[in-house]
Amino acid sequence: MKLHHHPISGHAHRVRLLLGLLGVKHELIEVDLSKGAHKSPAFLALNPFGQIPVLEDGDIVISDSNAIMVYLAKKTGATDWLPETPEGAARVQRWLSVAAGQIAFGPGAARLVTLFGAPFNADEVIERAHAILRLIEDHLKNQNWLASDHPTIADIALYSYVARAPEGNVDLSPYDKVQDWLSRIEALPGFVPFMHAPAELLASA
Repeated sequence: MKLHHHPISGHAHRVRLLLGLLGVKHELIEVDLSKGAHKSPAFLALNPFGQIPVLEDGDIVISDSNAIMVYLAKKTGATDWLPETPEGAARVQRWLSVAAGQIAFGPGAARLVTLFGAPFNADEVIERAHAILRLIEDHLKNQNWLASDHPTIADIALYSYVARAPEGNVDLSPYDKVQDWLSRIEALPGFVPFMHAPAELLASA
């Protein structure tokens, strides 16, 4: 397998993390976003949306981080990470939708403002981040994992942008349960750390 990624992309990291947790051998291909490599004809042939990550598995090409995680769980038969039961699958899907919605447009967007000067209203996306973090904190008061009594791809889908929320000026200190959950993920065998944003990017914000 080949994974086209960038080391400070949270979307790409969630796939790298799952690959590590599943113990799947793969080749990393870094896409130089600063030079527009994700908009090159060669890359657009893989993903017409011009976004990372992209997974190549032989002749099969999968884009979108959540779709890739579903593919990997199905491909490896990892029913612990993606349950087969209707209820279990639905619980996971609920949080995948949160990852693509409130997480992407909350802590994810706040981080884009800080790192790349993205044209979002900083106060608005930071408040959006705290709104979803409060919901997650409350959810984790009665359980250790988001969608089951063990980790699933739901947890992996949210980890990266929540873990790096402080890079978007989103303070995690009020959320003890969230911090404990992050630590549980980081203690899993095969965990792959998410690179901190370079100091020069944070300094230029």
